[in-house]
Amino acid sequence: MIDLHCHILPGIDDGARDVSDAVAMAAQAEADGITAICATPHIRHDHDVRIGEIYDRVAALNDELARSGIGVRILPGGEVAETALQGLSLDELASVGLGGSRWLLLEPAPGPLSDSLVDALRHLHKRGFRALIAHPERHPGPEAERVLAALVADGALVQGTAAYVEGGGDSPLYPLASRGLVHVLGSDSHSSLAGRPVRLSAGLAALSAIPALRAHSRWISEEAPAAIVSGGEVVVPFAST
Repeated sequence: MIDLHCHILPGIDDGARDVSDAVAMAAQAEADGITAICATPHIRHDHDVRIGEIYDRVAALNDELARSGIGVRILPGGEVAETALQGLSLDELASVGLGGSRWLLLEPAPGPLSDSLVDALRHLHKRGFRALIAHPERHPGPEAERVLAALVADGALVQGTAAYVEGGGDSPLYPLASRGLVHVLGSDSHSSLAGRPVRLSAGLAALSAIPALRAHSRWISEEAPAAIVSGGEVVVPFAST
C-alpha cells in the first residue's frame, strides 16, 4: 500500500516534530503494511515550506529509515492549497507532484466545497497537471456532492482520510464513497505522538464493505496509488453517480 497524504517530513510544517517522530511514523506505516509514503508538507501561506528543499529532506529521511532498519520508502510530494496555486511556478508545481509525477494533492479552500475548486482544477489541467482532491470530509456543505461529481467528471480523483471512513455507515465519507466519489485513502497523519496514525488498512476494509466498491478493493488500495505516483494513466473501474 502507498500512503498518498502524510506529513512525515520532520520540522517543515505542522507534521512530525523531529526525526525520531518521523521514524516512529514510518514504523507505524510498516506495521500496517504500507510500503511507501508520499511526504506532503503544506504548500500554503501559513507554512514557510521551501519547495526547493523537499527532495533533499526526503532523501535524508530515507537514509535515516534505512539506518533504523525500516523498509518504508518516502516519496516526494506536497499538499498544495487551492489558495496558493496562482502563486506557484510550473517548476514549483512539478517539484511537489506526488512521487515526482504530474499528480498534485490539492487542498480545497477553507469552508464548503464550491465551484472555485472546479476552476482551480481546470487551471491545473491547462498547465499539464492532474489533481487528487484532499479530504473532502473536511468541507461539508449542500453543494459538496455536486462539486465532487463535477471534479471527477473533469478528471480529478478524490482522497478520503482513512481514519474518517473506519466508522463505516456512520462516517461522513461513507455516502460519498457509496456514490463512487472517493477513489483512494491517505492517512493525513501528522505525528506518531497524537492524532491520526499512519494507518490505511482499517479504512480500506470499511470501503471494501460498500457493495459498489467490493470488487475494486485492490484498485483502491494498490493499483490507483501506484499509478498516481508513477505518473501512469488512471482509469477508474467504477462509476460515480
